[in-house]
Amino acid sequence: MHGLDRAAPPTDPGAALAAGHFTDALDLLREARARRPLSLAELDQLAQAAYGAGEPEAAITAWEEVCARAAAEGDHPAAAAAAATVAVYLMMDTGLMAPVRGWLARAERHLGDTGESPTHALVAMTRTYERFMTGDMDAARRSAQRAVELGARHGPPVAAALGRVATARLVILDGDVDRGLELLDEAAVSVVSGELDALATGMVYCELICAMQGLAQYDRAEQWTEAMEHWRAGTAFGGINGRCRVHRAEILRLRGSCAEAEDEALGACRELRRWMRREYGWPLTELGVIRLRRGDLPGAEEALLSAAEHGWEPQPGLALLRLAQGDAGTAAEMLGEALDHPCSVPSKEWPPAGALRRAPLLAAQVEVTVTTGDLRCARTAAAELSSIAVTFRSRALEASAALARGRVALAEGDAAAAVAACEQALAGWDDVGAPYETAFVLEVLARAHRALDRPALAEREEAAARAALDRIGAAPPRLRPLPEPHAVDAETGVFRLDGDTRTLAFAGRTVLLQDLKGMRYLARLLTAPDRELHALDLLAAELGAVPDTGDLGPVVDAQARAAYRRRLAEIDEDIEEARDLGDEGRAERAQADRDYLVHELSRALGLGWRVRSAASAAERARTSVGRAVRYALARIAQHHPPLADHLGRTVRLGTYCSYVPDPRLPVRWRV
Repeated sequence: MHGLDRAAPPTDPGAALAAGHFTDALDLLREARARRPLSLAELDQLAQAAYGAGEPEAAITAWEEVCARAAAEGDHPAAAAAAATVAVYLMMDTGLMAPVRGWLARAERHLGDTGESPTHALVAMTRTYERFMTGDMDAARRSAQRAVELGARHGPPVAAALGRVATARLVILDGDVDRGLELLDEAAVSVVSGELDALATGMVYCELICAMQGLAQYDRAEQWTEAMEHWRAGTAFGGINGRCRVHRAEILRLRGSCAEAEDEALGACRELRRWMRREYGWPLTELGVIRLRRGDLPGAEEALLSAAEHGWEPQPGLALLRLAQGDAGTAAEMLGEALDHPCSVPSKEWPPAGALRRAPLLAAQVEVTVTTGDLRCARTAAAELSSIAVTFRSRALEASAALARGRVALAEGDAAAAVAACEQALAGWDDVGAPYETAFVLEVLARAHRALDRPALAEREEAAARAALDRIGAAPPRLRPLPEPHAVDAETGVFRLDGDTRTLAFAGRTVLLQDLKGMRYLARLLTAPDRELHALDLLAAELGAVPDTGDLGPVVDAQARAAYRRRLAEIDEDIEEARDLGDEGRAERAQADRDYLVHELSRALGLGWRVRSAASAAERARTSVGRAVRYALARIAQHHPPLADHLGRTVRLGTYCSYVPDPRLPVRWRV
């Protein structure tokens, strides 16, 4: 036969693994395990296959078994290598540093006084990031140097490569940006030279991009993101594929491709859900920021609050959302708390607590406190942000600091100084290529021109801001002033959509509001009075497709629950050891790990510790529609209280939704 013959399925798991056929390799090894015990080498293959096939807990469990069996057989080098491998993957995919410390200690015990080896390099590399992510920079430097030296002499190459990246990031955090960038370029050689395997290549790419993002060197971050995108096609596996999508979403958001950025962020959320426990909040936060820029405030709130529920710090995005919702006081409190008590969640994606971590919070604090009238706080935040920009010298930081100074100057009545600062910010963001940020500078610049009685210039800048936002599909509510109301026929209600603005008329009053998803649901209900519409139908009409009605299955599967319980035991050991050593800081961080895991288990297990399934599509639709409608009603109440009161009394929400007209006040709706 010719042409359509298909290759026979693989029969050798090693060959399948080498070819990247992870699922085939995993199936073969599991079939073999059902017949007989696997050797240590086969268990290691099973772990690699499980990781590549998207089963992180199965992978870590297999390496834990390798460690236990090797130790029982007296093969301490193999036990040490397995323990170090467990530590690496726990560090990459859980963000739980207490178990990482426990497995590193186990690896070191098995190594004993043996001579240098690749396992020593792997331990040093993992220790570097454990110390880096918990804020112990001096110990991180020492471990990074050891990882570079041992990795260069004995391998694996990834130990030396990541040790160099960590060293560069530490140099940058010390304020020596030029030297740090040189070291990052040197570290990148291992990627382009091809000396790393596929997973290690993805790890180094990710670290390079994180370093550039943290420094707000977006041009370099974009270059590495593009390189990682080329590498990702057909190469990425495990959690690296999803991480790559988050980086791409960040760059697309910066460049103003909001719709494409949201698609990438949603894809990252789907892929990373099973991989990163705490760090699942990273793509959720990015999704929230993108939605905020698009004017989807309910969607932004859903994503940002979900990130917080997963133990992630959603600031400054959540504070800026509250500002957009008109609650500047809460926004100011959130930012003050975030600056005074930095989040201690370990993260490779963020700079550790310090100046670069504070910079976006300070920029948001200036915007919020100018709104609340707390000019002393705004002035202090702008000054600190300017100092950070001088130290780290990226165009984005300089532009952000210039806009902050412009906001403060305008609030203090010095419109001329505001114009000068905004023109600096405009030049900076234009160089960076960030249209959304440019639009906000233009808004402040327009206000400054109006204060100087330059209406023509103000109108020019406002038109440019609107054009930029329309071009990228962004719609910040606070850039859309509302017209004064005027009277209409009280017996006729209007809920009409014109472009992206909705005309609302009721009880003799008319207002114009930016359209919202919840308003579109309300409009559908108003066109079908007394008719019950399923939340799935409302959601399908909005999305253009019927959502999957199947159950999502257990929130956390049995293997993950067992792993969580093992992690809890490891954390308890770390807490006890820290207290014996009198290290209260370490004990507090480990307790935070424990609190997070207990919270995750409580979400996954119902009453009596029974497995709880994730919400069905119908339940998710009910929640999503209800949240969107309630948010829309809250917005309407700010500008048309009688209409919000009427709809609040006549709209029924739940699995089935309806508009039940008030017989005492018949309204003819024009939608």
